[in-house]
Amino acid sequence: MDTKQVVKYITNWLKNYATDAGIKGFVVGVSGGIDSAVTSTLCAQTGLDLICLEMPIHQAKSHVSRAQEQIAFLKNNYTNVSSKRVDLTPVFESLKSEIDLNKEQKTVDMALANTRARLRMTTLYYYAGLNGFLVAGTGNKVEDFGVGFYTKYGDGGVDLSPIADLLKSEVYALGKTLEVPKSIMEAAPSDGLFGDARTDEAQIGASYDELEWAMQMKAKGKSTSDFTGRAKEVFSIFNRFNSSNAHKMNPIPVCIIPETLKQ
Repeated sequence: MDTKQVVKYITNWLKNYATDAGIKGFVVGVSGGIDSAVTSTLCAQTGLDLICLEMPIHQAKSHVSRAQEQIAFLKNNYTNVSSKRVDLTPVFESLKSEIDLNKEQKTVDMALANTRARLRMTTLYYYAGLNGFLVAGTGNKVEDFGVGFYTKYGDGGVDLSPIADLLKSEVYALGKTLEVPKSIMEAAPSDGLFGDARTDEAQIGASYDELEWAMQMKAKGKSTSDFTGRAKEVFSIFNRFNSSNAHKMNPIPVCIIPETLKQ
C-alpha cells in the first residue's frame, strides 16, 4: 500500500465531502489510541477547522497522557486545530446514581461501558452542532465490518468514517507515515470503556492481526471445519462476534406495511 497516496486520497475525500456539504470543519474524539490519532491527523491535514475533544470518564492515566500528547502534536503542526477537555466523570456518576444497578455485575459493567461511549457521542455532537461541523468517526474496517467492536449509537454514531475501509494493520501503516507519536504507535489497542487499561485483545480473545486473517478467510468462503488448533479458535471467535454484532453492522430493520393494509 502506498501510504502517502492513501493519506492524500482520504484527506481530499474529507475536504471534498465537507465542502460539498457546506461544512467548514470536523470534530474528533481523541482517546490516545491509533485510530483516533490517525483520524484526527487526517482531518487536520484538510486545512479545515478541527476540534479535538478529550472526554475522560475515570480514564486510565496512560490513555489520558497519550491523548494529550496527540493533541499537542497536532497543535504544534497544524494551525487549524483547537481542543477542548470535557470531563464527563461527574455526568457519568450522576447518571449511575439514578439508574438500576441491581443486576448481574458483568451485565452492569458492559451496559455502563456502552453508556460511556454514548455520553461521548452526545458531547461530540454538541460541539459539532455548536460550530456547524461534522463528527468524524474513528472506526477501522475490522471493528466496523468484521467483529462489530464498537458501541451502537456511541462511537458508532458519526457523520462520516474516513478510515473504515482500512484494516488495523493499514491504520498503523498510515500512522507511521503521518508521524503519529511513538507512544500511541506502540500502545496496545484499548477501547478505554472500563476505567482501566484492559486491551481489545483481552476482551475479544484474539489480536487484530488474527482477526484480519479470519475476516479474509470468511470473505473467501472458508468455514470453521477448514481449520484446526489456534486458527480454528480464532475463526470461531471472529464468527461469534460477527454474528452477535450483526445488528450494529446491518441497516436498522424497518417494518414495511403492505400497501393493502394502508388503503
